[in-house]
Amino acid sequence: MLRRLFAAAAIALATPSLAQPVMERVPQRPVGEGEGPFPTLLIRGATMIDGTGAPPEGPVDIVVEDNRIAQIVRGGGSDVTADRVIEADGMYILPGFIDTHGHNGDPAKAPQPSYGFKLWLAHGVTSVRGVGFGFGPNDRSIDQKNRSADNTITAPRLFAYTVPGAVGPLGAIDTPEKGREWVRWIKSAGYDGIKFFNNEPPHILGAILEEAEEQNLGTVAHLGQRGVAEVNAQTAVELGLDGVTHFYGHFESLIDDSRLPDYPPDYNYLDEQSRFAWVARLADQVGEPGSEKWNEYIELLIENGVTLSPTFNIYSAGRDVMRARNLEWHDKYTLPTLMQFYAPSLTNHGSYYHDWTSEDETAWRGFYRKWFDLTREFKDRGGRVTAGSDPGYIYQTWGFAYIAELEMLREAGLTPLEVIQAATINGARELYDAKGDEPPMGSIKVGKLADLVIVPENPLANLKVLYGTGHTRLNRETNELETVGGVRWTIKDGIVFDAPALLEDVAAMVEAQKAAQP
Repeated sequence: MLRRLFAAAAIALATPSLAQPVMERVPQRPVGEGEGPFPTLLIRGATMIDGTGAPPEGPVDIVVEDNRIAQIVRGGGSDVTADRVIEADGMYILPGFIDTHGHNGDPAKAPQPSYGFKLWLAHGVTSVRGVGFGFGPNDRSIDQKNRSADNTITAPRLFAYTVPGAVGPLGAIDTPEKGREWVRWIKSAGYDGIKFFNNEPPHILGAILEEAEEQNLGTVAHLGQRGVAEVNAQTAVELGLDGVTHFYGHFESLIDDSRLPDYPPDYNYLDEQSRFAWVARLADQVGEPGSEKWNEYIELLIENGVTLSPTFNIYSAGRDVMRARNLEWHDKYTLPTLMQFYAPSLTNHGSYYHDWTSEDETAWRGFYRKWFDLTREFKDRGGRVTAGSDPGYIYQTWGFAYIAELEMLREAGLTPLEVIQAATINGARELYDAKGDEPPMGSIKVGKLADLVIVPENPLANLKVLYGTGHTRLNRETNELETVGGVRWTIKDGIVFDAPALLEDVAAMVEAQKAAQP
């Protein structure tokens, strides 16, 4: 029985959604859910954090015409006649956030994609790279991408990546020629890029990467352990990979005195407790930051223009599973089916804490220290870091997981302004560099798309004010607890979404599912 369960988990890891039922179709955006775009929208009196790394400035008035920023009036006092005015005095305005690592879920845990879409928007996320949003014949990535672009659904701006062979008429990609043909097919179908799970041998991976560059498609890889013997991060970068997500492949490129990891005799990749408990111990096989090998590796990443999307948050339960299980938003905003998926399981990917010990958590905390060091040093030398959340696994729920990622980027050593930069212009540039274009969003500039976030509290002082549940603090004058923060408005393509109302919609979904349970 155990062998069959591990085999099922292995299939899910190789091709995450191929055998699953169809997700529900996203409903049309109802009348009144989001207002605009307006001929003229005026946002008055906010303090602006423009996403480029520039310091805050305010008050400013921002004039939006249809879906573009038309004017930025520093000092305020704009005399523009507007169809809609948002009074943002004392508030903060930022570019819309970009999640560079998104998934839709699946029918077993979150069957309606609008659940995740609304949670993303409610946390200020206006663009998401799906890696992917679906696979196989049930993949609706392009349909959802197009409907979002038309603003006929309530969703962030969507960028669709797919896995070699997971879509299209060619089947398994087993030759370089077939790999090139497949790349051309996904380009014609409307995909924006390719996500690799390290299943391709180097000669096929290299051909796909080369053709992807020719077709202006982005590339990013989860360099899974089964492939690192042939392709670690160093090899993948040398073959032309644009971006590395998660931690996979980095430490395997940095092992001291060996080409391969030294697995314990009882290691079993198909047993996820074994797999993830051992991952943390890999840090013990790697030298210290500042060593010659570290310096050479980081320099290689920077010379090749690689982007890192670390997704720190998605593994954070490894260092404190009790905290992750009891996060304060689960009761109101996490679907019961999602909580069931998160629970320890032999078949659900990521539910690996079957007998998770204080030794495992201590090992993961040590692993994070080196992972943080690697990311910070890469950033300090000029490397680009972006913010991706990989939601729907390991107690990380859409939207909330993204803000948790921003907090962990801060913990890794990015300054608050650098965190916002990672969440905005860096993410936009990762999406558009492969296209050869300057991104149309990601910063607050005249002519850019009106993708914006308005927050009552200062996120540079406390990133916790971005959580949909807000930040609880003691009012020292009244000696009473108060909750502040939460995104007030998210503006995508000039359409103004009421973030608290989106959260109430999600809460209603959760209550409805609870009521329907036996």
